[in-house]
Amino acid sequence: MATEAANKLKYALATKQIDFANDTFKIILMATGFTFNKDTHHGYADVSASELANGNGYSTGGNTLAGVAVTEDDTDDWTEVTWDNTSWTASGGAIGPSPGAIIYDDTPTSPQADPIIGYIDFGGDQTQADGGVASIANIEVRIA
Repeated sequence: MATEAANKLKYALATKQIDFANDTFKIILMATGFTFNKDTHHGYADVSASELANGNGYSTGGNTLAGVAVTEDDTDDWTEVTWDNTSWTASGGAIGPSPGAIIYDDTPTSPQADPIIGYIDFGGDQTQADGGVASIANIEVRIA
């Protein structure tokens, strides 16, 4: 899995739109065919039409992420933001296929509503069969 930070993240941090200690962060699964563009995908509204459809254990708008931690790495010259693992249980049918997941901040409303933090690329479409659990572990975004 490769993770890519959105360009909007850097701007939102510089203008104090994002508060990792107090804001609510969510993660959504994207529908097959989605391609992340770090230059033009600024907020949830920019990608919501490509979100996986509601149903079979997946709810549009995504899961709320918990356990945010921010660490500074002076050796590799980046800041790393991590969250606890998250999952969806497939019920009544499969969840997916999905090529990846978007992390966004659900708190800000202006000047950019729901800014995108980053994208987790699964390296190809993934599908969770009915009755199984689709999990995303080691959720992180690095800001260089």
